[in-house]
Amino acid sequence: MIPYSFLDLALVCDNNTITQTFENSVKTAQLADQSGYSRYWFAEHHNMKSVASSATSVLIGHIAGQTETIRVGSGGIMLPNHSPLVIAEHFGTLASLYPNRIDLGLGRAPGTDQLTAQALHPNFFENAQQFPLNVARLQQYFSSDNSTSKVRAFPGEGVDVPLWILGSSTDSAHLASSLGLPYAFASHFAPAQMERAFEIYHQNFNGDTSGLKPKTLACVNVIIADTVAEAERLATSFYRMYLGIIRNERNYMEPPVASMEGQWNEMEEAHVKQMTACSFIGTQATVKQEIEEFIHYFKIDEIMITSPVYELSAKLKSIEAFAEIMQ
Repeated sequence: MIPYSFLDLALVCDNNTITQTFENSVKTAQLADQSGYSRYWFAEHHNMKSVASSATSVLIGHIAGQTETIRVGSGGIMLPNHSPLVIAEHFGTLASLYPNRIDLGLGRAPGTDQLTAQALHPNFFENAQQFPLNVARLQQYFSSDNSTSKVRAFPGEGVDVPLWILGSSTDSAHLASSLGLPYAFASHFAPAQMERAFEIYHQNFNGDTSGLKPKTLACVNVIIADTVAEAERLATSFYRMYLGIIRNERNYMEPPVASMEGQWNEMEEAHVKQMTACSFIGTQATVKQEIEEFIHYFKIDEIMITSPVYELSAKLKSIEAFAEIMQ
């Protein structure tokens, strides 16, 4: 058995308000907490009407306050959008409020389009190039050794906030290995380079930098229902959401349809299926077999799932069924 965790994109369905979406996240997190999940992470995205996790650190605090033991964190904070000092202060505050329960996953991408990235931070593209340096700055702000510096993070200094490097390409693998940090791969939407990225990470891991051992996490999509046909029907909401992304027609998550026939052309279907290749859709028995094979093949240390399902009751069922698989 390896640890299993959950990624919440705070997906806004066309029948829900933002407030209801956040209430659903609380219910989802509480079930994950009760079902043995190790972590509950939010991803920072912007300018997407179907994703409500833009104020990531605010949601982390809200969920941590509504749960008991599960670790809550970011999957991730897109560091080029922010000052490292501000992130140290935010997560130092969170870790002071909820000791030993806060994770800080860091990404290099903007989590949005280029125009919005510039609106978030006028120096975004320069910051993206300085991502390794800004990770080091963030580590320094958290360090007790920073006590003699003229710029200090309060709260934050001396607070234990585990850092993860997130990625969807081999670039992030090089950085995570050089820093000796845990590495989480976004295989739920960009699986193409995962195998090579994990190879690079293990081959080049520098534990002397951090004193840690290598640790890999892969995030995948999971939809479990009583029958394969029902799981595939539920997955049409998920596929239509990705179809909207490649068409640049981003909208609220829509209810499932009978099938995807007539919804996409062959090229669009191939594109969506490539992006979502690491998806496990079926019954508890079929998903169990496929997940076992996936974990064994990639030799990951932890698995994280996201369940992009329209109806909350069906989503909760997937979350509970997956926990039973992992237990």
